[in-house]
Amino acid sequence: PSSSGVATDCDQLTVDLSEDSIAWKVALPGRGLGTPIVVSDQVIVTASSGPEQNQLHVISFSSQDGSINWERKFWATGRTMCHKKTCVAAPSPASDGNTIFALYSSNDLIALDLEGNIKWMRGLTLDYPNASNSLGLSSSPIVAGDTLVVQVENDSESFAAGLDVETGLNRWKIDRPKAANWTSPVVVELDNQEYAALQSSKGLLGVQPATGSKIFEYPFGSATIPSSVVSGDTIYIPSNGLTAVKATANGEEVAKLWTEGAQRPGTASPILIDGKVYTINGAGVLTCADASNGERLWRLRLKGPFSASPVSNGTHLYVLNEKGIAQCVDLSGDEGNIVSEFDFADAILATPSLSDQSLFIRSD
Repeated sequence: PSSSGVATDCDQLTVDLSEDSIAWKVALPGRGLGTPIVVSDQVIVTASSGPEQNQLHVISFSSQDGSINWERKFWATGRTMCHKKTCVAAPSPASDGNTIFALYSSNDLIALDLEGNIKWMRGLTLDYPNASNSLGLSSSPIVAGDTLVVQVENDSESFAAGLDVETGLNRWKIDRPKAANWTSPVVVELDNQEYAALQSSKGLLGVQPATGSKIFEYPFGSATIPSSVVSGDTIYIPSNGLTAVKATANGEEVAKLWTEGAQRPGTASPILIDGKVYTINGAGVLTCADASNGERLWRLRLKGPFSASPVSNGTHLYVLNEKGIAQCVDLSGDEGNIVSEFDFADAILATPSLSDQSLFIRSD
């Protein structure tokens, strides 16, 4: 929920990761790094297939038994060139509960209703021909208010845009720093209003989702792979390690609360659970820190490397490495403790999802 990676209503989720804990498993038609999303009783997954990865898939599975509700296929209209580690179906889909939004590295953006009927489609490369990079794009869209916010940041025609969720038409478009960037925007709620925070190598920019106007800014640079995480009006930014800032909707620079260089995340984004912030560095070391001041509480070496971000049910952390090894970490003690481990024997680069006492995992 809200890109947090935490679902406390999954408190009965198994902590014994094993063959017996797998409820169902289905084959996918192509590659994908995007997180599955759960909308009502549907699990929505995107994929790309074919020698040039120009066949784009959106698939709806039953969350109960994995049976297919529907599948829709589209041809990519933009560039499908990618680094071999990533693919065209790298961004995660998003939903407002009524519409599913699927964005691909080819800059094709598709809106479907919950029955899989197409509502609209945008070929953003047709509109903005230079918006791509040779490694592939992976920023996931978000819904803030009634606006779909997409980040298409690269070395050439770099921009972010807010689109009307019903029509797909631009409400606004702003230029962004010309540098490759794979982070995703996050939603920040201030004074009961939702804003979008856009992260880049230059820092973090908070915008009004309906207009794109600036409402806050952190101009001191940040990472271009792990994304920020939000708790109330506090944003934890992968910047100079990890930096906590307090945002206000007054158009000014945010107030920095603390910076801790030792909490630098690798590829995986940080996660906030019960007043603690957790990061996984490039060496696969999980660090738990006090979210109020950044003070390290404990460290635990995990089996890496990691591309997927960790998720949690509030009491345990579920972490999947690139080789497909899942590790469950108990967070209740003075230090973290790995309580189970299971090898799915398949490459996993996508962050899993939590819903209805279940963990939804997609392999590449």
